[in-house]
Amino acid sequence: MAAAGHPGEDAGLYDAVKAVGEELCPQLGLTIPVGKDSMSMKTRWQEGNEQREMTSPLSLVISAFARVEDVRHTLTPQLSTEDNALLLIDLGKGHNALGATALAQVYRQLGDKPADVRDVAQLKGFYDAMQALVAARKLLAWHDRSDGGLLVTLAEMAFAGHCGVQVDIAALGDDHLAALFNEELGGVIQVRAEDRDAVEALLAQYGLADCVHYLGQALAGDRFVITANDQTVFSESRTTLRVWWAETTWQMQRLRDNPQCADQEHEAKANDADPGLNVKLSFDINEDIAAPYIATGARPKVAVLREQGVNSHVEMAAAFHRAGFDAIDVHMSDLLGGRIGLGNFHALVACGGFSYGDVLGAGEGWAKSILFNHRVRDEFETFFHRPQTLALGVCNGCQMMSNLRELIPGSELWPRFVRNHSDRFEARFSLVEVTQSPSLLLQGMVGSQMPIAVSHGEGRVEVRDDAHLAALESKGLVALRYVDNFGKVTETYPANPNGSPNGITAVTTENGRVTIMMPHPERVFRTVANSWHPENWGEDSPWMRIFRNARKQLG
Repeated sequence: MAAAGHPGEDAGLYDAVKAVGEELCPQLGLTIPVGKDSMSMKTRWQEGNEQREMTSPLSLVISAFARVEDVRHTLTPQLSTEDNALLLIDLGKGHNALGATALAQVYRQLGDKPADVRDVAQLKGFYDAMQALVAARKLLAWHDRSDGGLLVTLAEMAFAGHCGVQVDIAALGDDHLAALFNEELGGVIQVRAEDRDAVEALLAQYGLADCVHYLGQALAGDRFVITANDQTVFSESRTTLRVWWAETTWQMQRLRDNPQCADQEHEAKANDADPGLNVKLSFDINEDIAAPYIATGARPKVAVLREQGVNSHVEMAAAFHRAGFDAIDVHMSDLLGGRIGLGNFHALVACGGFSYGDVLGAGEGWAKSILFNHRVRDEFETFFHRPQTLALGVCNGCQMMSNLRELIPGSELWPRFVRNHSDRFEARFSLVEVTQSPSLLLQGMVGSQMPIAVSHGEGRVEVRDDAHLAALESKGLVALRYVDNFGKVTETYPANPNGSPNGITAVTTENGRVTIMMPHPERVFRTVANSWHPENWGEDSPWMRIFRNARKQLG
């Protein structure tokens, strides 16, 4: 992006394209498939009698993509506190330039010497070495050195690991400020202490011997300590650092979203006793209760229902298929046009997304397309009254089905789902508890607490009054609740992402055949799809049990 015609910008643009397109990328063996330019990065305006202008600096924005062979071996910054070693791979070779860094910006400076690609061959060797280490399973964690430099890299790794760090930077030179805050190429890797020598030897094979520096280790606890030659350079509580780190985001959230929710989330970061996400299961995650039914060869048909704007139908179909169903893609236009009917289906699932852009209310436009078409309305009502059928509504499908109460037996007490208390769209990985309810899809899972994907802007349960809420509770129709990391039902943000009373996020009918929920079990039925999970999980996550329960119920 450049301000064409501005003094020096055209020449700078040429130099940038030449350096990246003709020199760097060919040496790295990379192609640039497409480019998009913005050549008018200057604005002029009149303020009183004064002519003003603002010119954006020449900027290069790169989006890179590559095939990932196995996502199960993707590295994260999450530190482990087992016997370990932290190694800095410094591709800046000690130059430690501070120009255009976050540190310079804090002091309202720009500087004249920014970080640079010092050695293209070494950068390529670094990539190849990292791939070799991943393949050899030698890495526990990894984080690049970028905005904020080495200090921020280590701090963010400590935040992710909920642990302390003890490092020494004497080998990085006498200028500790430059060593900690330069943003030269490189990164920090964590390895097992017993693998340190082997890792350093492998890095040397790729020409990186002079770039590797042993820093120290991650430790259990809250202390973040940096020393040099037995002198303390920096020492602080990791919890305090995290609160500082989140300060800008918090202030922005207070202006943009519900300030009460922003305050609650910020306060939660200061709680060092918070154990983080955890799992408690009341069933055997490895037991495939659907296997005997799959072995018969029978595959009940499930209608995977979608409308314009729905986007979770593919993973929903995959989950039901894995559980032994014949998953059929059914668009509302198929039903409205009479091309498909529900009479041949044993199960129905309404998927998540944003039907009609939610402009008529979340799921309400979808529901009205059913309620106001007499033939389709009768078809749905017949299905819901038919014995030996099951139905599931997720997210937008949950909102839609909650508006079909007049068609669904035993759903009279169901709530509406309205705008989140946070006044924002929530995309989170939230902890929920399976509660005692008639839901056939959640049988055998009561008491389990496990994280699940949440993705909605209107997921807050709304009841008419306290009596309505009490009746919903007393009938035992609540199937899932949000809980905090201590396992307690909560209305506090962000553990409860939408502010639903009593943490309610799923309800069922009195006979348990129809269950609706705001979270997305279909997005996390495979372990690899979870952004965090215990290391002992196999191919399937606990949420696969919902779909296997469905297969078992249909016999």
